[in-house]
Amino acid sequence: VQLQASGGGLVQVGGSLRLSCAASGLTFSRYVMGWLRQAPGKEREFVAAINRSGGSTKYKDSVKGRFTISRDNTKNMVYLQMNSLEPEDTAVYYCAADTTFGIGSTWYPSNWGQGTLVTVSS
Repeated sequence: VQLQASGGGLVQVGGSLRLSCAASGLTFSRYVMGWLRQAPGKEREFVAAINRSGGSTKYKDSVKGRFTISRDNTKNMVYLQMNSLEPEDTAVYYCAADTTFGIGSTWYPSNWGQGTLVTVSS
């Protein structure tokens, strides 16, 4: 499984970014896709996940209403639209994949790729 995230960068508070992830080496439509992030000095954490069909999503509480995850099964791509960015969103964002969606409001994927850095400046 190869997951290549892109789209990170420097943005001001209140700004927007769209992260993209190109997936290969897997049957994309059979995988739940999502995003994790790791802020400096902190553990990696769940951000968002989307089920195989794209019909169900879940988010970390602090990003609900600001972030939107989507996928395109024809292109093996998953996206994270991030709006109203806050300094606390500064982190390396990782694209992730797993065969299960998990239970409840979190997700523990078994695959993730190299991340893309998002820096929100105040």
